[in-house]
Amino acid sequence: MKLKLLIVFLAVAFLQTSFAQESASSILDKAYKQAAQENKNVLIIFHASWCGWCKKMDANINDASCKAFFDKSYVIEHLVVLESEKNKHLENPGALDLLRKHKAEHSGIPFWLFYDSKGNLLANAFNKEGQNIGCPGSKEEVDAFVSILKKTSHLTDDELEIISEKFVIKE
Repeated sequence: MKLKLLIVFLAVAFLQTSFAQESASSILDKAYKQAAQENKNVLIIFHASWCGWCKKMDANINDASCKAFFDKSYVIEHLVVLESEKNKHLENPGALDLLRKHKAEHSGIPFWLFYDSKGNLLANAFNKEGQNIGCPGSKEEVDAFVSILKKTSHLTDDELEIISEKFVIKE
């Protein structure tokens, strides 16, 4: 009986660790290493499964018209935060702490950070007024986002224009 209990306990412990999400620090470390090897910067996007704007941000970045531009300049990783109770298991341990460190816990998601390959912060999603740009959609938001892309990449003006056209919401 004790052996069966031990086996059940070990199986449950194994399953919990098997399905545990990777920690934020591990994701960042891997991204910095890859960025150093590929001479890129790192783009970290905080998101959640329920967030429509997060999905829009990813769709824009991964759109065929501009995906290659992001891929040549950035190692892009996502950190899951602010999930509903039933989806808390999807969150990356330490991601909420990182969001708090950047004073962005209550600013909404998506929230993004740009780092160099050594982990130095280059830019964040806050505009000049201290508001989260999130998934840029207005002309002003997209202009601010493109300005950050220009400072953190080697993208050409033509490439930045294509990205701008993709992100601006047409009415």
